[in-house]
Amino acid sequence: MSTYPDLHLYIDGEWRKTPSDLPVLNPATEEEIGRLPHAEQSDLQDAVRAAERGLRAWRQVAPVERANVLYKAAALMRERQVEIAAAITAEHGKPLSQARLEVIRGCEFFEWDAGEATRTYGRVIPSAPGVRHTVHHQPIGVVAAFSPWNFPMSQPCRKVAGAIASGCSIILKAAEETPAGALHIARALQDAGLPPGVFNLVFGTPAEISDYLIRQDPVRLVAFTGSTAVGKHLTTLAARHMTPVLMELGGHAPVIVCEDTDVEAAALSGAVRKMRNAGQVCTSPTRFFVHESIFDAYTETFVRRAAATVVGNGVDPNVEMGPLANERRIGALADLVEDAVNQGAELKTGGSRIGSRGYFFQPTVLANVPDSARVMQEEPFGPLAIINPVASLDEAIRKANAVPYGLAAYGFTNRADYVDRMIEEIEAGNVSINTLEASLPETPFGGVKSSGYGREGGTEGLHNYMVTKNISHSLTIV
Repeated sequence: MSTYPDLHLYIDGEWRKTPSDLPVLNPATEEEIGRLPHAEQSDLQDAVRAAERGLRAWRQVAPVERANVLYKAAALMRERQVEIAAAITAEHGKPLSQARLEVIRGCEFFEWDAGEATRTYGRVIPSAPGVRHTVHHQPIGVVAAFSPWNFPMSQPCRKVAGAIASGCSIILKAAEETPAGALHIARALQDAGLPPGVFNLVFGTPAEISDYLIRQDPVRLVAFTGSTAVGKHLTTLAARHMTPVLMELGGHAPVIVCEDTDVEAAALSGAVRKMRNAGQVCTSPTRFFVHESIFDAYTETFVRRAAATVVGNGVDPNVEMGPLANERRIGALADLVEDAVNQGAELKTGGSRIGSRGYFFQPTVLANVPDSARVMQEEPFGPLAIINPVASLDEAIRKANAVPYGLAAYGFTNRADYVDRMIEEIEAGNVSINTLEASLPETPFGGVKSSGYGREGGTEGLHNYMVTKNISHSLTIV
C-alpha cells in the first residue's frame, strides 16, 4: 500500500485543494505518484493575510511556548519517520536509510531552534548616569521561504524552525518535485498546536509565486535555498522593496588531500560521501586536489569504491545510491562528462545513464581534468567527482579558490600548519578538516562569494529572522 500523501495547500490552519495539473513522479520508476495542487493568486493573497494575522498573535507568545510547539512537532515527526521517509524515497529516490536520516536531521533543526528561541538575549550598554541603552531582538515579520527538491524534509525544516522560533510567521513555497516533506511538516505543526496563519504552505509556478510574495509589503524577509542564478534573481526582486534576504546558494566544494594523510581512509570516505544523495548536495565534495605523491594510490582506491556503489530503487535496503531527481539532470551530467573528455580528461569510471527507465546515472570519476573544462567551474550536482594532482598546498588552495563559489571546503591532513593555512586561506563559509560533514544544527551554515548570504543553524541561525532594536532611555528630559 502506498504511503504517499494526498497533496494539499495549507493556508490559515486549513487544508486546501486546488486544481492539480502537475504530476509528481517517482524518479526510480517514472510513475506518477501524486498530483500537485497549484496555488492561484487568490490562494497567495489568503496566505499573506493569514501570515499577517498569525504574526500579530505569534510574536506575543512567550519564547518558551514557541519552543514547546517546536519540540512537540519534532516529537511527532520522529514518531512518523517511517511514513515520512517512505514518501521522500518515493518522490526523490534516495535510499530509505538516507531518507530516515534526513527526517531525523529535520527534527534536530526544530529541536535546536526551539532551544535557541529561549536564548535570543539582548544586552545593556554601559552609559552615563541617568541613561540606559539596551539592545532588543524582535521578530522581523512575515517570511517568504523557498526550499529545494534535493532535501524535501531537512531544508524546509531549517527555515520553518528559524522563523517560528524567532516569533515570525512564514509562507513556505516548497519544491514542486518533492512536496511530501513540507506537507508532513505542516501536519506536525498543526497537530502540535501551532496557531493558524503562523505557517502556510503553497505550491505552484515558482516564478509566479516568488514574484507575488516578494512584492507584498508584509513580507519582511526572503529565505531561499537553491541555485545561484535563481538566488541572484530573487535578491534583485527583493532589493526593489528593500527586503532583506537569506540566501544559501550553489557550491562546488574542493577537497584538499595532503601527502601526510591516511590515503585509503580519505579515498574511501570521499567516494562514499560523493555518491550520497546521488551527489545532489550543495556541499557535496566534488573537486579533489590530491598531492602528486599519493595521487595514483588515492585515485585507484576512490575509483574502485565509487564503481562498487550499489545503484537502484531506494526501497531496496541494499541500495547505496538512488536515481537523480529528474530527467534533465541526466543530460546535464552527460554533457559535462563529454566536454571534459573532449578536452583531455580521463574517464575512470561511469559517465552514462543506467538503463532506460528511471533517472539512474553511473557513479562517475574524472581524473586529470583541465582547468578549461566546464565541470571545473560549473557545479555538476550529481554523482560526478574530479580528481586532479597538485604539487603543493599552495597550488591546492589556489585551485580550491578558483571558482565563484564558497559554500563548503574540505581538507585531509595531520599537520597543524596545513590545518592553519586551510582555515585562514580557503574561501568558504564552512571548512571541515578530516571529515566531510559540513552542516549540523548547532553550527552556523552559509556561504561566501556567489554561494550566498547569511547563516542558518548555530547561535547565529536566528539572527536573520530578527531585527536589532536599540533603546535609549533617559530618566530625565534632556
